[in-house]
Amino acid sequence: MYGIIIAFKDYNIVKGITDSPWVGLSHFKKFMNDEYFWKLVRNTLLINIYELFWAFPAPIILALLLNELKSKALKKFAQSVSYLPHFISTVVVCGMIVNFLTLDGLVNQIITWFGLAPIQFLMKPEWFRTIFISSGIWQSIGWGSIIYLAALTAVDEELYDAAKIDGANRWKQLIHITLPEISPTISIMLILNIGKLMSIGYDKIILLYNGSTYETADVISTYVYRRGLLGSDFSYATAVELFQAVIGLVLLVSANRISKKISQTGLW
Repeated sequence: MYGIIIAFKDYNIVKGITDSPWVGLSHFKKFMNDEYFWKLVRNTLLINIYELFWAFPAPIILALLLNELKSKALKKFAQSVSYLPHFISTVVVCGMIVNFLTLDGLVNQIITWFGLAPIQFLMKPEWFRTIFISSGIWQSIGWGSIIYLAALTAVDEELYDAAKIDGANRWKQLIHITLPEISPTISIMLILNIGKLMSIGYDKIILLYNGSTYETADVISTYVYRRGLLGSDFSYATAVELFQAVIGLVLLVSANRISKKISQTGLW
């Protein structure tokens, strides 16, 4: 936390943090006036909003489907298969994506088999978000379902028995018992995800993007990586990262307050 003060200084490695001159909010103003500012904010928000829309419900749906399986052996097999991608290195996952999506890769072979023209997926900016989010769902859906499966085990079986006596089918049991019972867990996870709307890991994006996809792939974290680690502009990169963290904190607190008012469930 002490190192954060370099965001307000013109940091010099020789002088150190203490003796580097203060510059106030100049780095923050410089970033907000940067020609890339709105593009970075837009790309970061869009990727996270799309992930919230598509990736957030995915583990919930998987947990509900697994919960409906009566065969224990099939359930364990399905869980194991869905968990495995989580343990694959991001570098390996990106290598698989690149191999599958090249012009002579598996995906284009299937496309050409149907008589269509091959697509340069990794060179088209309009495809980047789809590739990034769909691969993320595949990699994290099984691992993310664990917390919802744990919440499902706490649902009282007597509620289902009473519903069956009242004539409720499986769908009505899901709507009126299962989802309401795990809604506090869903609310908390949603709050945490909203708090991350302005942040996104740079490693996978750096491994997948290129000059032709910067338009949709370049986000705040990759910009910080370029300016801070590659450009050695440590003060400016720290200021950008701090700006991102403050916005994330505001979103987290706001989401928590709204959740407390609507459902009486929150992180604090």
